[in-house]
Amino acid sequence: MQIVKTEGIIVGETNYSESSKILKIYTKDYGFISVISKGCRNLKNKLRGVSNKLIYADFHLSYKENGISTLIGADIKNTLRTILSSIDKITYVSYLLDLTEQVYKHSKETAIYDLLITTILKINDGLDEEAFTYLYELKLLDFLGIRPQVEGCAICGNRTNIVTISILDGGYVCQNCYHGGTIYSRKTIQLVRMFLLVDLKQITKLDVKKDTKKELNEFITEYYDEYSGLYLKSRGFLKNLMKIQ
Repeated sequence: MQIVKTEGIIVGETNYSESSKILKIYTKDYGFISVISKGCRNLKNKLRGVSNKLIYADFHLSYKENGISTLIGADIKNTLRTILSSIDKITYVSYLLDLTEQVYKHSKETAIYDLLITTILKINDGLDEEAFTYLYELKLLDFLGIRPQVEGCAICGNRTNIVTISILDGGYVCQNCYHGGTIYSRKTIQLVRMFLLVDLKQITKLDVKKDTKKELNEFITEYYDEYSGLYLKSRGFLKNLMKIQ
């Protein structure tokens, strides 16, 4: 084993033995790893406060490649207090962590980490967690290799008279090529393209109307179902949350 320091966020925790936990940490340098936090369930253990889900920190580890590493200590980077004080935000962020793990398994792209952390910090700063979830879902399509065509009609390439964005055609469809299917609002069509192109770090405000969110959710859910092959139990929790909002 080697002693390392790596930035990361705890995405899962499982009790182990009488006093320890096995943590799943998504790290900037090593991807998803398993880490044992020895004795952290004891009240006076120094690791107790840094061994819980959604701890975002610089972790000091006795690192074991292809095995279970050991947590030595952690320096918290952000307490994520806003998220942890809201059931809604926790539910959305938990879904994002689940989705991220599945996409990372597929692509192994290190750039996903910064995208996730930026999204979480924006939500923690008070930006709309639902709208940011849709933005993040669209960003991840690049890493899955299934990004929709939004530079012009997916059928003929025409850049004018775009009437909708089609699941089956894989992107924008112009008036001449439209052959049926859902007609999404102009705002939804524009937001899909904007979300795919925008730099997340530059966003300081994100206001999306309820009807537009509904359309974005419909399009993104069906697009993932059609092309990604991913099944996420946590999406079911989101659906239930949306029903009571």
